[in-house]
Amino acid sequence: MTDARPIGIFDSGVGGLTVVGKIQELLPNEDLIYFGDTARVPYGTKSEETVTKFSVENIEFLMTHNVKLVIVACNTASSLSLDFLKRCFRVPIIGVIEPGAREAVSVTRNNRIGVIGTNATISSGAYEKAIKRLNPRYSVFPQACPLFVPLVEEGWADNKVTKAVTEIYLEPVRKRSVDTLILGCTHYPILKKILGRVMGKDVVLVDSAREVAKEAREILDAGGLLNGSKSKGKHRFFVSDEPNRFVRIGERFLNRRIDCAKRAV
Repeated sequence: MTDARPIGIFDSGVGGLTVVGKIQELLPNEDLIYFGDTARVPYGTKSEETVTKFSVENIEFLMTHNVKLVIVACNTASSLSLDFLKRCFRVPIIGVIEPGAREAVSVTRNNRIGVIGTNATISSGAYEKAIKRLNPRYSVFPQACPLFVPLVEEGWADNKVTKAVTEIYLEPVRKRSVDTLILGCTHYPILKKILGRVMGKDVVLVDSAREVAKEAREILDAGGLLNGSKSKGKHRFFVSDEPNRFVRIGERFLNRRIDCAKRAV
């Protein structure tokens, strides 16, 4: 059995493109529909009710393209809204919290795990709950880093301002002697170089994107939903605001050209 329908992916902005990159690697024949809610970014400062409302609308848009699987490539939406979304829609839906937690638990050596994310993700305690379900003996140390998203979107991934902000944010986590740090926002992998320098070479940085892609492959395979085509998948990008900025920033996330992004109507 094969299924040529596309995979749907949404995020509050461009961050979810880090997930798109891993989907491209593991599922190169799959078509993708990406929606970035750039008119309403960031989600990390908004209430649970607002994030859930936006997330429902995002999936409703993806469903107009007859997607066979939805990836919530937004940590805030995954932490606040995932259970509700799964009840609302019949299509399989996966988030980024559980895959990231599983990866962190598998790589930690001293059982001390740091988590950085938006205010909403950190306040939800989603990563701590997910890790504790896997192993209640592990210690989890969360830290909100709300300035990272705008810094990334400004293209300031590696400069003095970002380094200074990073050192301030990560000082409490470093003092906890963590050996693993979950990048609890899909924007944060763009900051890997500077995060690695500040945390030190002995700390493993966990980016959930690859684990999300692996879970997507498993779900599609188990359901007979993989695209059997031998051709390279087609990728279409939509945004809720002006697309040129999305394309400019998004190309840095994907490390490849984005031929076109359209404004969703």
